Amino acid sequence: MVHDVTLIRGDGVGPELMAAARRVLEATGVKFNWDVQDAGVDVLEKYGTPLPDAVLESIRRTRVAYKAPITTPIGTGFRSVNVAIRKEFDQFANVRPCKWYPGVRSRYQNVDLIMFRENTEDLYAGIEFEMGRPETKELIHWIRSKQASAKIFDDAGVSIKPISVTGTRRFAKFCFDYARKHKRKKVTAIAKANIMKYTDGLYYAVCREVAKEYPDLQYEEMLVDNMCMQLVQKPELYDTLMCPNLYGDILSDLCAGLVGGLGVAPGANIGEKGAMFEAVHGSAPKYKGMNKVNPTALILAGMMMLDYLGEADAARRVENAVAAVIAEGKSVTYDMKADRNDPTAVGTKEMADAIIAKMN
Repeated sequence: MVHDVTLIRGDGVGPELMAAARRVLEATGVKFNWDVQDAGVDVLEKYGTPLPDAVLESIRRTRVAYKAPITTPIGTGFRSVNVAIRKEFDQFANVRPCKWYPGVRSRYQNVDLIMFRENTEDLYAGIEFEMGRPETKELIHWIRSKQASAKIFDDAGVSIKPISVTGTRRFAKFCFDYARKHKRKKVTAIAKANIMKYTDGLYYAVCREVAKEYPDLQYEEMLVDNMCMQLVQKPELYDTLMCPNLYGDILSDLCAGLVGGLGVAPGANIGEKGAMFEAVHGSAPKYKGMNKVNPTALILAGMMMLDYLGEADAARRVENAVAAVIAEGKSVTYDMKADRNDPTAVGTKEMADAIIAKMN
């Protein structure tokens, strides 16, 4: 079988990372029909947008995207290409495995978590009202009239936090299905329902109902602040975590930190209209063209894509080869050495070569 996949090369170090990861995936023997597309700052001047229509048209056709890092300017310029693709294709579930591989420098060992983040609701829905505008003042006055205890200053900006039964149910079912498929034992729903009783409370209530359909999986609930402490103290007690959007964004980076950082953290965004697989770290433009950056995260994202495409055996071969190279510690990039100035560190291309050799 040949799999149609939209391959987005990204910018900064993205193209060289993708070249390495693509070779690893092709070395599995799985057949791909790559539709190579460009997005990001490198095409902004040519197309007037960092996300050309051709990219979206390709994803509509293939329903699977494999994306290298893309620069998102801070405080100015265009909004995240990642967010735009998620919204365009209603990719409501963000999946972030956080697994420690022997050889990765970390204070923690034997951590094997999957973080699920709901992608479309919560404060990240972007429903905000600017300070001082008439509609903001009207909203503040309306809130005060309905809730006398609301202490809101007139010069406030306001953001609305929508969490729905529909959005939560489809997300929860996805999480439980994924956990069951991947033979996980426990699902922990995370929120702050003791304070936000009508939004996070609704989130818990729906997750609780969905959990009844999966008696083979242990279900528990945890307040987000307590979860942060638990993860730092004893992450080995947890398995699969599911969060609303904002908490998931924060906790997914915390979990990546437990297993060595974003350099080994893959991610996927999945919905009924298709999926996108990516490294979750940035584009590191200062290292562009230096053959220096760790390709592990993007290769592991490719492993997730193989699994999604039904190529489970190839996915396991990729992961085992990555793990073997990391454990051996010889053919790894500078960031995976105990001394970052270690002269035996290899480049992006050479680490990919070592993974391919192990796989074969």
